[in-house]
Amino acid sequence: MGCRHAPPAPPAAPAIEAAPAPAPTAPAPASRPWADEVLYFVVVDRFADGDPAHNVPGDVSAPGTFHGGDLKGLTQQLDELTSLGITALWITPVVKNIDGFVTGSGFPDWGYHGYWADDFHAMDPRFGTEEELRTLVKEAHARGIRVLLDVVYNHTGYGSRYLKMPETKDWLRSEETGTCGQDNNITSCVAGLPDFKTERPEVAQYLIDAQIAWAKRSGVDGFRLDTLKHLEHGFWQEHRRRTREALGPDFFLLGELWGGELASLDKYFVGDEVDAGFDFSFQGSTLAFLLGRGRTVAFDRYLQSRGKIRPGYHLSHFLSSHDVPGALFQLGGDKVRFQLAAVLQLTTAGIPTIYYGEEVARPGGDWPANRDDMPWGARDVKPGAGKPRDEALRKTYQKLISIRRAHPALSRGTHRGLSTDGDLYVFLRHDAASGDAVMVAVNRGQTPASVSLPWPEAWGTPAAEDLLNGGRLEGPTLELAVEPLSARILGKPG
Repeated sequence: MGCRHAPPAPPAAPAIEAAPAPAPTAPAPASRPWADEVLYFVVVDRFADGDPAHNVPGDVSAPGTFHGGDLKGLTQQLDELTSLGITALWITPVVKNIDGFVTGSGFPDWGYHGYWADDFHAMDPRFGTEEELRTLVKEAHARGIRVLLDVVYNHTGYGSRYLKMPETKDWLRSEETGTCGQDNNITSCVAGLPDFKTERPEVAQYLIDAQIAWAKRSGVDGFRLDTLKHLEHGFWQEHRRRTREALGPDFFLLGELWGGELASLDKYFVGDEVDAGFDFSFQGSTLAFLLGRGRTVAFDRYLQSRGKIRPGYHLSHFLSSHDVPGALFQLGGDKVRFQLAAVLQLTTAGIPTIYYGEEVARPGGDWPANRDDMPWGARDVKPGAGKPRDEALRKTYQKLISIRRAHPALSRGTHRGLSTDGDLYVFLRHDAASGDAVMVAVNRGQTPASVSLPWPEAWGTPAAEDLLNGGRLEGPTLELAVEPLSARILGKPG
């Protein structure tokens, strides 16, 4: 979602222009289950500046200005993602945003995040060119990385040209005209943003046509859908039909339902409106467990409940995002517990979403600090050149992602709690199709903990390899000891 502000003065209203003809696009990576993906989320303006010619004057240390990150810079740093083990990339919207700023939050705030559209058919030059978008997708595909483009159907930007053009001004509810709904998700103006009347067929068609054209011209593999609950189910059903018809049956749709979890997201799965939705419950549940709030058995029941998802659909779980305070910030900067959170995220069912920079300990505070620049340390990559990064934490992420990608049980398997008393939590993930099984142990306590367990039948041997820390365990029973505030991940010896 965008930010909450009062609107600026409306800009001039140019005429609607038809989209350019689609250009050839790069082929997508070889088919791979989306359940196996590791998704990386980038706010384009805050990641990497590849072409200063795209930049606009402004104080890049201010939270609401454009900082200069662009598509070319992201393309130049794709190997940063590849070396981490990332397999899918989600980027913020790239359509032309409003030129003005708003001050509702106490400082000048521009549409650097991409959610305040002014023209759904034009690229925002502050992010780059259409050719650079195509190049990003092509280069990502060459590295086996899928790309999701963030799209917004619910609203336009503050003071957008759509409010002024004769052919579109009646398409919107707005605070200026006093037409915003008050107690209805569909007709309310989210954060005071002009709200499209998507219940009108011509409005829905215009918006869907525009985004399908972007997908065709760029070659992206799917959409991240903003503000899911603020549009009718009928819109999303028509959207699914249209995208499948125009972009193929495998075009992926990941929806943002604010506060969403399994039960509320199922309303969108039952009608096949999206393929996946963000699980907002994971962050709070995981951090609460690690901080000792609640019983271990309750956390185990929560993780088990996530496995009850409708077959063929997915939850995408995150520790941090651009709309909530980051996990490391909520943990008071405690990197030890944050690593345990990463262990749980990357050994749990669903599509894990890593928010840019959290793998190198970007602090990720409350808004707007949760959208600050990607830290690049000693590398001369603007806008985050010189910002410190934790390379040891990044190596832990590399290891965890490598383990997840090597073991289908972690992405597709069942979940069974083995030890749920006290501070030591042990669970088994098992994928019957591949025969793979992985045991995960997390000690949230301040003292060493141990447990005696039978060997998992799927291993077929009284031995295990510690996939995370190294070493081997053997014996008639599995004697598992875990140091304070640490984790072990065990698998069948290779």
